This record gives sequence, structure tokens and C-alpha cells, in this order.
Amino acid sequence: MPRKVVSGPDYDDDYDDYDEYDDDYVEYDDTEYDNDQHPVKTVKESSKKPASMVPVHWACSMCTFNNHESMTYCEMCGVFRETFVKSAKDGSLKDAVSAVSSEPRASAMPKADSAKTPMKTRAVDSDGDSARKHANMSCDKANSTQLPSSGSSLGAEKKKKTPVLSEEIPVERTALLVPDHFQLKGDHSGGASSSSQNDYVTQKLSSDISQLNVDKTNVNVTKPCLPEEYKPEKWMLADQESGVLSQLNLAIVGHVDSGKSTLSGRLLHLLGRISRKDMHKNEKESKEKGKGSFAFAWAMDESSEERERGVTMTVGVAYLETKKYRVVLLDSPGHKDFVPNMISGATQADAAILVVDASTGSFEAGMDGEGGKSVGQTKEHAQLIRSFGVEQLVVAVNKMDAVAYSKERFEFIKLQLGSFLRSCNFKDSAIAWIPLSAVENQNLIKPPSDARLTSWYQGFCLLDAIDSLQLPSRDVTKPLILPICDVIKSQSTGQLAAFGKLETGAIQNGSKVLVLPCGLEATVKSIERDTNPCSIARAGDNVAVNLQGIDGNQLIPGGVLCHPGFPVAVANHLELKILVLDITIPILVGSQVEFHIHHVKEAARVTKIIALLDKTGKPSKSVPRFLKSKQNAVVQVMLDGAVCVQEFSKNRALGRAYLRSSGRTIAVGVVNRVIGQDEN
Repeated sequence: MPRKVVSGPDYDDDYDDYDEYDDDYVEYDDTEYDNDQHPVKTVKESSKKPASMVPVHWACSMCTFNNHESMTYCEMCGVFRETFVKSAKDGSLKDAVSAVSSEPRASAMPKADSAKTPMKTRAVDSDGDSARKHANMSCDKANSTQLPSSGSSLGAEKKKKTPVLSEEIPVERTALLVPDHFQLKGDHSGGASSSSQNDYVTQKLSSDISQLNVDKTNVNVTKPCLPEEYKPEKWMLADQESGVLSQLNLAIVGHVDSGKSTLSGRLLHLLGRISRKDMHKNEKESKEKGKGSFAFAWAMDESSEERERGVTMTVGVAYLETKKYRVVLLDSPGHKDFVPNMISGATQADAAILVVDASTGSFEAGMDGEGGKSVGQTKEHAQLIRSFGVEQLVVAVNKMDAVAYSKERFEFIKLQLGSFLRSCNFKDSAIAWIPLSAVENQNLIKPPSDARLTSWYQGFCLLDAIDSLQLPSRDVTKPLILPICDVIKSQSTGQLAAFGKLETGAIQNGSKVLVLPCGLEATVKSIERDTNPCSIARAGDNVAVNLQGIDGNQLIPGGVLCHPGFPVAVANHLELKILVLDITIPILVGSQVEFHIHHVKEAARVTKIIALLDKTGKPSKSVPRFLKSKQNAVVQVMLDGAVCVQEFSKNRALGRAYLRSSGRTIAVGVVNRVIGQDEN
């Protein structure tokens, strides 16, 4: 479970030695109290103290430190005891101050000599000057610290006790309870204080204490940092004159066996990102296993399990450069069993390539599923990509060689898929249609050479279509947010590093970051972009961040690196605004779902259906009992575990959510409100 971000109280270094608490500690027997007598002092001795004796303490309402009954302020943080403040407000402090000031020992003692008198408290065991130092420090803290309100549990005692001080405690101890401007003024000549002087001191002390801001509404509480208060430093702003290519995060999505990995591997090979040695090795090994056509796909599918099964299981990351961009390829799995992995990786995308198999029967399976009984991954991936916020799409109609580069087949696919993409709110102007063949290297990085294709197509090749994409806006003026996609081993240091895309802000070597959900601060030791070290990374960059000052086990996929002054919420109770997709079983209150957000998933249940939304977003007056296909609604969900999350209005990357059930995506939406934070 996540720990609290807020740390505990800041204790003074001089009190780190806990042995001081055992030396000459004074305890009072609560059975010896009487209306006219002071409590009887008993020195702590385990051999003489009865087993049933329990010391009387009161807990500070600010730091919960247990103080002795005789103390009127907290020895740890300096906050006044609540009954002491209340008695000052209603005038009942007069008797207590008069009793203290009229004691012969205390009043006759000159103030200059009082510091030399040994007091049987832990503060003077070490040094009298140290006691004065810490007492004054406590008084300073009391002036700036919120006092407990009169309505608290401590103030609800049926019998209010007047503060009584022991005979053994000199006046200086009492004087140190309050600041200098209302300290008790005894007779320095050594005589007893007059009654008129006591009355004046009592009135002044009561009036000064009553002027303290006891009301909660008047307490000067530091406001939490707001994003609009954040001001970026100069180094965070992008250098337009550096000449470095802009980074474009490009997701490769589509139905299983549509040729996504083969297309990615062929692009990398043509652009010189795969060496001849590695390519020869892949060709040899794929032929030995009877999968010669998988040679280019194995450039992306590197694990033995992926190669054995012949399907991509996790999101593969590769890098290439075009004339305009430094492209990060996110090769996503197409099999329906690995859609959660696709969601985790493709959420980083700025744009996407939707790969479609033009073969007869394969395109139809990607649209309607096996036998037309379910939704294929072509449809599901298109819906998910749009819900990620991707607005620009390149539709790569692959395997055109299998249909003899037929124009009719291409137009049929464009008509069928185009109408569905428009229903997903893709604009026609933001969609590029590219016929190609990855195996035969047609229309990838240069215009096609096959006459069957050039006879009717004269448009962009795939590489030119990538360069035609526009970068989304990068917000470096907001606080740092870096969702952790994966935890990898750094190639430069060999240590665990957090890998992900900077959504907002910037980061450099030496920056302080807050690691969530563990709530620990760390320092950036090094940054890697495309396996190359760099000193600064800005919003939009995919980087591996190596941290120091934290155990690598605290870094988990689904966590977040953020600015220490602007922490991300960690919550398990959320309100969502969702769009229900094509479902056969309605969504009910209590429905168990799989909740996905950025790079993490959690088991969850729908706890409340608040309202349906019409096309304008206006909620309905009646509360529905269930949700069905194509409905927009506001619901509440409770997660089994807390996740790092933000409202969509504050941060889009941490505010997009997806609900899945029975291996299918049943709803997509955004976080409307964070209801509850998990503080365990």
C-alpha cells in the first residue's frame, strides 16, 4: 500500500538520545492529589513503584507527545495545553497564576539566579542554558502553530482541571512557558509580590493569551502548492536553436498477424538501425525453425517465448530517424489476450499507424472477430487509440501483394474501415491511407516500383506519411510528471532505471523528484534517451531515469516521478465519465471490472451509477439501473488498490481510464473527480 507523502514532525537533534528520558524523571501519584495540596513527588524506581501505578499524562493535540499532567505546554512542539488556553479565555487562569506567583520559593528567587537552580526535569539534566534554549524555541513554535480548538476531544472533559505546578519547579520554568512579552515579573528585591502586581500580571497574561488565534478560521495555515503557482526555470524551456530533431512517439497497432512487427523490423533495416550481422542471424534462426518470413519480425520480438509462439506479447520499443523526427516506435501486441499490454505501452503515443491485413478474410476478422461473433482487434485498437487522445492516424493497408495490389480491395477496406473510424471521432483530414507490402518492400521508404500499384496510386510512401504528422503541444511550463512504463536496467550504469515518457515539465541531472506511490524523494543521477546519455529531458521525451537515494525495488510500473512540491494524487475511489462500447452484458452496480489507467491495472467494481449523459453532456434527471452499449454515463468505481491518478482536467495522461471485462474493453472514459485517497 502507498505510504503517506507527508513526513513526521521535525525533532530537535539534542533530543535524539533517548537515555535522557530515564534520568531523574519525575512522576506523580494520581492518588495523592487533593484540592488544597500540590501533588506528591515520587522518583521513578522500578523496585519501589507499585505495579498498579499509572502516570498521569495528557497527549498534545498537535504532535500527540505524552506530557506530564503538571505541564501546561507540550515539551516536544511547544503547543499550549487546551485546558490551559480555555481557562485563559474564560478567566479561570487567575487562580493558577496567583498560586504560582505567591509561592515563597518561587517569588523570592531573583530571576538572574533562577537559571542556576536545578530543576527535576529532563531539560536540565544536560545543561541549564540548553533548557532555556529549547524552551524559548518551543515558545516561538507556539506563536506560529495552530492551537487546538475548544471543540476538540481533549476540551470535552467533564471536569476541567486548573493547571497546577509543583513546588520543585521554579518560576523560571513557568516564565518559559510563554513568550517574553507576557512573562511573569517577580520582585527582584527578594520580597513577595504584591497582590496588585499579581492582578496586573494575571490580567495581562489572560488578555495576551486570549489574543492568540484559537479559532480555526483565523489560523494562518500554509496553502498547498497549486499548479498555477509553478514557474519553470530557464533551462526547462526548449532550445529552438539546438538543431535536435523533435521526438515523435508512434504506436504500431492492429489485429493479430497483420504484419506489425514485420513492418517495424523492415523499416529499421531499411534505415540502417539493424546491422547486417543481426539480420543474418535472424534469417538463419527463423529458417531453422521453419519461420523464414519472421526474420524481420524477430528484430522486434526478441524473447524466446514470442519467437516460439509467433506473436508479439509485450510492447517493443525501437528508434529511427526521418528527415523531420526522431521516432520512437511502440510495436504493440495484436492478440486479444495481450490488449492490457497494448494499453500500457501505447498510451505514450502521439500518433499511430493502424496496420490492416488486406488478405481476403483477414481484414474481416480484424473488424468483426472470429466468425463475426465479437469485435476484432482492428476495431478495438482503433477505439483505444482514440481514447488515448491520438487524433492523427496512418492506416497502413499491408500485404497488398496477397491481393495482387488490387485497387478495388483497397477501396473496399477504405470504405468499411473509414466509416468506423469516423464513428470513433477521427477526422477524415487526420487519416492517411497507405497501400504497401512490408515483405516485398513496396511503398515503405520510397515510392513503389511494382507497376500493379503505381498504375493507380501516386500518394505518399509510409516514411513521408510519418513526416507529414504534426507534433502535439508539449507543456514544459507545468510541474514534472513522468509515468513509469517499465523498470529496466540502465546500459550505462547497470542499475535499475525508470523508463517512460515525460508528460509535462522537464528533468535534468541532479533534479529532486518524488517517487510515487511509495512517497520517497530521490535525486536524478543520469538520464538516457535512445540508450544515449543526456543531461536534460523535456515533455514528450521517452527516457530512462537512473535515481540515487532510493532502493530500485521502490520503482514499479504504474508509478509516477513528479515534482516534490506538486505531488500526484494516490487514490482508490474515483468518479469516471465513460462511454460504453459494444457490449452484450449490461454494466450494473457491483459489476466487477478491470480498471486500466496509464501503465497500471487494478481490479475494481462499479459502486454507483450517477447519471446518463446526453449528446451535449447534460446529465439525465433519472438514475439508470444499468448501462448498455453506446451510452455515456457518470459512474463511481472502487479499486482494490490505490493508483497514481489525476483529474483529466489537470493532466490528460493520468486522467484517461479504461474498463475491461471478460477479455474485452467495455468502456473508455476520463477521471472526472478523485473522491478518496488511500492513506494506508
